Amino acid sequence: MKHRVEKLACVAMALGLSACATVENLTPTASRSPASGSYETLPADRLIGKWGMASYREEKDRARTERIARQCRQPYVIAKGPTDGVMMHVADDSQQYELALKRARDGKTYLGFATPPGDPQDREIVSMTDKEMIMRFVDPDANTRYGTFIYVRC
Repeated sequence: MKHRVEKLACVAMALGLSACATVENLTPTASRSPASGSYETLPADRLIGKWGMASYREEKDRARTERIARQCRQPYVIAKGPTDGVMMHVADDSQQYELALKRARDGKTYLGFATPPGDPQDREIVSMTDKEMIMRFVDPDANTRYGTFIYVRC
C-alpha cells in the first residue's frame, strides 16, 4: 500500500510539473522571435505610429467607439521592433513584446508571436487600412474581457 501511494504521489508530481511547463510555454517571453514558421509573414511597417485606441463589445457601440478613438487624447504608440515586427502589449501583461503580422492559409491575418497563425495569444486583424485597424483577441476569454479594438491613426 505504501509503495502504491508513493507511486501515485510521484505521478501526481510529474503531472503537476508538466502542467507548469505548459503554462510557462504559453507565457510570452522576450526571447521569442516575432516571425518564423511555415506561414507567410507580412511587413509590419504599416502599424508603426501613434494611434487613438478604444474597444467595444457589441457591434451597436462601434460608431461611438470610433469617435472616441479619433480623439487621440492618449495615443498608443506602436514602435518598430528589433527585427521585422512591432512592439506592442499582449493580453494581461504590462510589458511590450515584438509581434509579427502573420497570414494564415485561409487568408486571415493575425498579429502575434512566432507561432502558427490563430494561436490563442494572437489578435485577428478584422480590417486594416492606412488610417484604421480593427483587431480582436483569438482567445475567447481575452476577447470577452477586452472586446474588439479600434485603432485610428492620430
